[in-house]
Amino acid sequence: MTAPTRDDAPPAVTVREARIEDLAAIVDLLADDPLGAGREGGDLAPYAAAFARMTADPGQTQAVAELGGQVVGTLQLSVIPSLTRRGTTRAQIEGVRTLSTLRGRGIGEALFEWALRRSRERGASLVQLTSDVTRGNAHRFYEHLGFTPSHTGFKLELP
Repeated sequence: MTAPTRDDAPPAVTVREARIEDLAAIVDLLADDPLGAGREGGDLAPYAAAFARMTADPGQTQAVAELGGQVVGTLQLSVIPSLTRRGTTRAQIEGVRTLSTLRGRGIGEALFEWALRRSRERGASLVQLTSDVTRGNAHRFYEHLGFTPSHTGFKLELP
């Protein structure tokens, strides 16, 4: 087996801020997941309204990863000013998804490299995330990236 040449090397993963044209692909990624399959998808109107609110808020960024021109990953990055930790700025990462058929190909790492760089650029000194307790593979991935399971998270759905 020979090493790939420049012409047959796999395309590189690129990460950028999402655009409204990416919305259907992002929703598909959110639904391409055992938990998301039951709660995501359908009418894009509520997603478009949320995307408009996010893009109007300078502390919010939806990112997408592309491979060969196809959106194959996404995450949301929120930069949050805080009084805790002596007024530190923290970043929150949510909604991390990579196309299930392409996991293990560096897409998640590329998304996190981008998010961590962007967090530093925006003055964050701490990055946090939550993950459903059933996502064992995701937990191993986050620990591989250097995250530690330091807190217990709680959620309350409001009527």
